[in-house]
Amino acid sequence: MTERREPITGRTRLAVVIGDPVEQSLSPVIHNAAFSSSGVDWTYAALRVSSETLGAFIGLLRGSSISGVSVTMPHKDAVAGLVDRLDDSAAALSSVNTIVKKDDGQLVGYSTDGDGLCDALREAEVSVEGSRVLVLGAGGAARSIVDAMARNGSDAILVHNRTVAKAQRLVPLAQGRGTVVSGDDLAAAIRDSEIVVNATSVGMGQPESPLPDGVLGPKHVVVDIVYHPLRTVLLQQAERSGCRTIDGSRMLIHQAARQQVLWTGRRPDVTSMTRAARRALA
Repeated sequence: MTERREPITGRTRLAVVIGDPVEQSLSPVIHNAAFSSSGVDWTYAALRVSSETLGAFIGLLRGSSISGVSVTMPHKDAVAGLVDRLDDSAAALSSVNTIVKKDDGQLVGYSTDGDGLCDALREAEVSVEGSRVLVLGAGGAARSIVDAMARNGSDAILVHNRTVAKAQRLVPLAQGRGTVVSGDDLAAAIRDSEIVVNATSVGMGQPESPLPDGVLGPKHVVVDIVYHPLRTVLLQQAERSGCRTIDGSRMLIHQAARQQVLWTGRRPDVTSMTRAARRALA
């Protein structure tokens, strides 16, 4: 079964994802399914934009008919300094994954990644409020997750990264509930946590895991933001240990649903988005 698509006309509004590279992006599949489910006359495409031409693209965006932009690597931090205004989360992170062009032409930057992960946890009936969370990684995704977990009421947020100095930069985002975990203390931190999130790229297209065998148990909910492959080595480890697991497509889809609301004012059908993503990843 394919999603129903209306013909593209001169009145169709355009949204794009920008990054470099961008050819591998799943976002066009997900967003076009979302537009179709909402019945809006929008379409979505991937657009490679280099770091050298990013400023020129933002200038072009102001005077173009492009109505919305998703921002992926390596541009999230740079775009935060190029838009006219940031919402509170994007300002705290100094990172943008969504641009909304307002009716007055102003470009406003948002970050939906971390809240998308919280939505994925709620979808799985996992309580964020009061939870103890271990976040692996200290890049842009990890920053957004720490910020969102703190805003959504996690009791403790532990951050582990191979470079401790980078992990320490995330602690202020945790609103007084953040702790950096060294390699020597990682096993103990896992035992003390209820939710474990891999926010690194380890496992992307490779049979690798950020954790050794034997450290996870049935009490853990394990989330991997990597979605290629969907069933990563980490999630296989977690399943063998009796954990509940959430694959990388869930955060991707839920953050995209939040982008859709920002652009169109309508909440898309997440089931349709999921169906389209599964077909593309099959």
